Amino acid sequence: MKAALIHEINQAVTIQEVENPTPGQGEVIVKIKAAALNHRDVFVQQGKYPGMKLPVIIGSDGAGTVVEIGEDVADTWLGQDVIINPSHNWGDDDRFYSKSFKILGMPDNGTFAEYVKIEAKYLHIKPTHLSFEAAAALPLGGLTAWRALMSRAALKANEKVLVTGIGGGVALFTLQFAIAAGAEVWVTSSSDEKINKAIELGAKGGINYKDPNWAKNLITATGGDRSGYFDVIVDSAGGPGFAKLIDVARPGGRICFFGGTTGNITDIIPSKVFFKQLNIYGSTMGTEAEFESMMKFVEMHQIHPIIDQTFSLEETEAALRKMDQGTQFGKIVLKLG
Repeated sequence: MKAALIHEINQAVTIQEVENPTPGQGEVIVKIKAAALNHRDVFVQQGKYPGMKLPVIIGSDGAGTVVEIGEDVADTWLGQDVIINPSHNWGDDDRFYSKSFKILGMPDNGTFAEYVKIEAKYLHIKPTHLSFEAAAALPLGGLTAWRALMSRAALKANEKVLVTGIGGGVALFTLQFAIAAGAEVWVTSSSDEKINKAIELGAKGGINYKDPNWAKNLITATGGDRSGYFDVIVDSAGGPGFAKLIDVARPGGRICFFGGTTGNITDIIPSKVFFKQLNIYGSTMGTEAEFESMMKFVEMHQIHPIIDQTFSLEETEAALRKMDQGTQFGKIVLKLG
């Protein structure tokens, strides 16, 4: 089969023929119809991921058809169109993943291949309203957004939500989930074009964080006051700008973050946190139960992942470079069949 492999750190992906996988006990083989990129794939390529093991077929997100099953797998899976949950071995404690937790695509071979071997318990029937490309775009970003917004921040209907850095896959899923749940959603971005696209998707409004007064202007735009406005803030940037999230949070508000693309969090004034009784949560990925809940929500609300651009497997390196540039609005997808 053809697959996209990383052999060395900071080297281009190699598209080559490799041996087809064989299912073991409890495993299946999925013929991948579409796969999707995440920043994680770029980090693996750059050697910035713990527990690096090369060579590896990268890719955490995928959708396709089950074409072979191993022992102790129900025959009903054979021929099913499925989405793959990339969050493996979470463990018994919902609060924190186990020591054996791993994400598909490192160290195990991932979805940027014609076939992938996966435990049957990590499969979910593909919703009929989604194409394979849209289905492949959902798993990692959707699960990350779901845990941050619904489990950690415990969003309620009619609350006010701020999503920072709109345009990336997780931020867009957070926007879509929050709107579907009945929240009022605002966004930030360095791109006015991305803000306008978010408004077209249902956001109430947005602010460009390149403006040094963006926090004050956002409170004014929302009709908030000096105590803030947002019940829930979901952030992926961290960095110095995180301190301003504390300013725009409503007293008793919840801030949840799952990334640090702009660096370490600095310049927080402790009294602003404890006098406002704020709750700050870290989050990453999610449990099997959260994946199931997320999928049911997507089906119930007929949510369609936003796709920026589709590439072929042979164009994986070009897709990775686009991901690294961060100019996309939505998911970058590989179409395999």
